[in-house]
Amino acid sequence: MPELISPHGGKLVNRVSEGKEREDLSKKAAGLKKVILSDREISDLELIATGGFSPLEGFMCKEDYHSTMDTMTLKRGFPWTIPITLSVTKEEAKGLKEGMELALLDKDAAVLAVMRLEEVFVHDKEKEALEVYGTKEDAHPGVKKVYEMGDVLLGGKVSVTKRIEYADFRNYRRDPSETRKLFKEKGWKRVVGFQTRNPVHRAHEYIQKCALEVVDGLMIHPLVGETKEDDIPAPIRMRCYESLIENYYPKDRVILSVFPAAMRYAGPREAVFHALIRKNYGCTHFIVGRDHAGVGSYYGTFDAHYIFDEFDPSEIGITPLFFDYTFYCKRCAGMASYKSCPHDSSEHITLSGTKVREMLRSGKIPPPEFSRQEVADILAEAMKQK
Repeated sequence: MPELISPHGGKLVNRVSEGKEREDLSKKAAGLKKVILSDREISDLELIATGGFSPLEGFMCKEDYHSTMDTMTLKRGFPWTIPITLSVTKEEAKGLKEGMELALLDKDAAVLAVMRLEEVFVHDKEKEALEVYGTKEDAHPGVKKVYEMGDVLLGGKVSVTKRIEYADFRNYRRDPSETRKLFKEKGWKRVVGFQTRNPVHRAHEYIQKCALEVVDGLMIHPLVGETKEDDIPAPIRMRCYESLIENYYPKDRVILSVFPAAMRYAGPREAVFHALIRKNYGCTHFIVGRDHAGVGSYYGTFDAHYIFDEFDPSEIGITPLFFDYTFYCKRCAGMASYKSCPHDSSEHITLSGTKVREMLRSGKIPPPEFSRQEVADILAEAMKQK
């Protein structure tokens, strides 16, 4: 079987307790001080535990938190661009002391993990907003989420005692160890990952298939954690992905697997973050398109490309594949980009997400040059029901 790319930091972290350790921690948790996690913190906990966030073994302590913001690296020197934090209010932080253990709960009071508290420190919200998101405006959904968090951060290693039992997408939920095993079984040495929080339209399909020309396999890895209210819901998106793969992709060279993370909308920093995580899942390459993980007009069109120049490629480890703005060109009679098409933009068929939603709401189907008919039908029906 082929050797796969090494996880970020050299080792795939596993913080899921098993057997007697799990039993002992579960019993101990009953007598511990309890902290209720938000949906995003639960997503982060799962990715820490399964190695998706390798080399992190818990929620960040102060030095890693500030190093991530200041230098885009962990204190050990590994590239890392997004803070992974657990917050509480000042009132909830009273009585918390470094060295004690905490029980981490979901909103239904079920114990998910035990955390050894290493540090209690101030949540520098304005700095996080400016450094990570590039703005202090709460109109930015990522900044708004930061401002809504508690004023105190808790850092320390976690040991998960109960995995979340999701009712949705069960056949597509794979931990990094499982995708790595699957890639090995398929004999894939070079695997490209594709991050998405939107239905795949023809431009996405084009860049995915361009990438497939130079690798052994493609993992379409849609994010199904917390997103903005106006983003298309994950169940609808998943139906679109399934339809596309069934009708237009080589099934022996494509895997659909869900990514349980919450969306940050951090633009360039999140592009690097997404790439590093896909390395942990076993991908050797990662597609970075136009305005990756962007929102509104907060980031430049290709800022998510330029940020990779700030890192040593050997330290990133995974190879980014940069794609220009893509579209259907009437003169070329096919999909193209500004790198390959010489024709005027008047020959190009492009539609914004807003325009597509307006068309669907009014009962119009986007043209086939923009969206496959099967995908458009699924979206139109969903919009009609909504």
